[in-house]
Amino acid sequence: MKNFKGGTAVITGAGSGFGLEASRIAAKLGMNVVMADVQKDALDAATAEIEGLGAKVLPFRLDVAKAAEVEALGAATFERFGAPTFVFNNAGVGGGGLIWEQSLKDWEWVVGVNLMGVAHGVRVFTPMMLEAAKKNPAYEGHIVNTASMAGMLNAPNMGVYNVTKHAVVALSETLYQDLRLVTDQIGASVLCPYFIPTGISKSARNRPAEMTDVDAKPTKSQLIARAMSDKAVSSGKVTAATMAQAVFDAVAAGRFYIFSHPHALGGVQTRLEDVMQQRNPTDPFAARPELGEQLKAALRAAD
Repeated sequence: MKNFKGGTAVITGAGSGFGLEASRIAAKLGMNVVMADVQKDALDAATAEIEGLGAKVLPFRLDVAKAAEVEALGAATFERFGAPTFVFNNAGVGGGGLIWEQSLKDWEWVVGVNLMGVAHGVRVFTPMMLEAAKKNPAYEGHIVNTASMAGMLNAPNMGVYNVTKHAVVALSETLYQDLRLVTDQIGASVLCPYFIPTGISKSARNRPAEMTDVDAKPTKSQLIARAMSDKAVSSGKVTAATMAQAVFDAVAAGRFYIFSHPHALGGVQTRLEDVMQQRNPTDPFAARPELGEQLKAALRAAD
């Protein structure tokens, strides 16, 4: 996809992090911007900023886990701007702890947002884009789904989060291949960031009441996971703005995999070698055993 000006960007999670930074870039490129987010105050502030850059903006509050709301987003987008040219299925939430300690509501919430949110975006917008491509040989479109390096690796004590992000990578790879079967005008990419300062470590602030275990206290492993995530995310050196620009660069280049920390691919190679050699999973703390020992001691300590 080479031409962004005059096109329409649909961005979920647009109130903060990658989504807000992508909205800023889209506006500066001369795109219409459909900004969707579950947090209304953040969305309102972000909308005002992007309108201030001169862009035409359609703000839309939604929970991406809810199919009907994403379908309504699609209808509103088409009515205002027509078929989008760039769709960034970016909204996501965190989730950690030992995998058997995830409650049913933990699973439903994280899978609903991280996986089904992407699935709904693909389901709603891809047919719209394909129809636009069929009608206009000059149409170009691209879909980017936000996964994570947790979609390439399986760090311990990250439970349901790993599961959803692996699923988003699989969904995105399949989308890429399926699109190639039917069109040369629409591409796909997957974003796999590592630890980057965004609001994801605070995502529980937007957890719906119906997805919350009111009487349940976080387990030890969940508290440990939360503390580790907060520390890792807050200390990240790569910014959300840098990654948003990397997304647009990848779209322009037609590149599928978008990584924030290429050095982390060494762990991916080790994991794939484990598979190819049919050996047991390698210790993720092999390079820094003191971290593994600290986590093990914390989890095994008496309450």
